[in-house]
Amino acid sequence: MFKKDFKDYNIGNGVVDMLGNHLLGIYEKALNPEDNWYRRLEKVKELGFDFIEICIDESDDRLARLEWTKEEREELRRASYQTGIPILSMCLSGHRRFPFGSADPVKRKKAYWIMEKAIDFAVDLGIRTIQLAGYDVYYEESTFDSRRLFFEGLKWATAQAARKGVMLANEIMDTAFLNSITKHLFYEKQIASPWLKVYPDVGNLSAWGNDVPAELKKGRESIVQVHLKDTLAVTENFGGQFKNVPFGKGCVDFPLCFSILEKIGYTGPYLIEMWYQEGQDDMEVVGNAKAWIEKQFAIAMGG
Repeated sequence: MFKKDFKDYNIGNGVVDMLGNHLLGIYEKALNPEDNWYRRLEKVKELGFDFIEICIDESDDRLARLEWTKEEREELRRASYQTGIPILSMCLSGHRRFPFGSADPVKRKKAYWIMEKAIDFAVDLGIRTIQLAGYDVYYEESTFDSRRLFFEGLKWATAQAARKGVMLANEIMDTAFLNSITKHLFYEKQIASPWLKVYPDVGNLSAWGNDVPAELKKGRESIVQVHLKDTLAVTENFGGQFKNVPFGKGCVDFPLCFSILEKIGYTGPYLIEMWYQEGQDDMEVVGNAKAWIEKQFAIAMGG
């Protein structure tokens, strides 16, 4: 019994891409926002990605997606089906503007509304994982009450997601409140639900000076997806840079991260997180980033 190693079995269609057996996705915001969904998904396919991550951020336009009609949702589902590119995950960062921990009861009510609508949206679109922004508050001062209210909201959200079979996963963030897997695990242990896990961003995890290998090992039973981006480290005199750091110019040791994740048996998806900048050739920029990430994975594997 159990004589063969996992790698000895023929999994799926037997095709092994440049990230081993992992699915590799791309963040919606990496591509030109002027594209319609069909063209966006076609680009994802042409670039060789396996899926896309949709974003519901704090902007009015993206929050409005949560109120799409059945016809609008069906249009996106049809584009996904026709291109063969699934929307496996959602980056739900709208809670930055409307956090569970807000001192304003109107904002807290909106936070609950956003969460409820996001779960229904995920069900309708076949989204497997909702990445939560791990902020008790963002534009307000963090207090004992904000942290308590965040916990209450997270516990409620997990119960709602569990009812409909949708995975919630806390992102490791760009603020000190939830900047390590260790901090996430406190909430995971307290809530004790298989529907609440962690979605680490190796950039954020690295920028805060965490012992990254130790943190990833702690998350062995909890990591359901991984964001790939580079960052500049937080220091005594510098608050760090968490966006728009070109791959290879920051503090993230990607081969080390990949190596540790492989050693702990991580088999979930990876997601390249980057942002489109006006005037750029998104196909070229994203394609180059993908090739660079694939090279780091090959280095980690001894290639």
